[in-house]
Amino acid sequence: MENCLFCKIVNKEIPTSFVAENGELVAFDDIRPKAPAHVLILPKAHVLSVKEADEKLSGKLITLAKKIAEEKGLEGYKLIFNVGPKGGQVVEHLHLHLVGGWNEAPKKVEI
Repeated sequence: MENCLFCKIVNKEIPTSFVAENGELVAFDDIRPKAPAHVLILPKAHVLSVKEADEKLSGKLITLAKKIAEEKGLEGYKLIFNVGPKGGQVVEHLHLHLVGGWNEAPKKVEI
């Protein structure tokens, strides 16, 4: 896609250090991290959002996220897909957020 930020990153038009790369996927650190570790994992092919993804692609994204989390030594983490503008998706290219690396677990809420 011509004006897609993530396609430009995939095509190396915008210099980025990849955390991981294989034939179908790339992963790189978010430039505005929301946690000590915040990695974006996305397909090289332009896929708009989760709505267009099949089970195989979704599984590959999650599997790569798990591998990266293990390599980074993350004991706990979140995997987040934002779907569409009303779901918080800012870049219209499917991407999975891997966020973690906090020193403490959140406090449990008692009811």
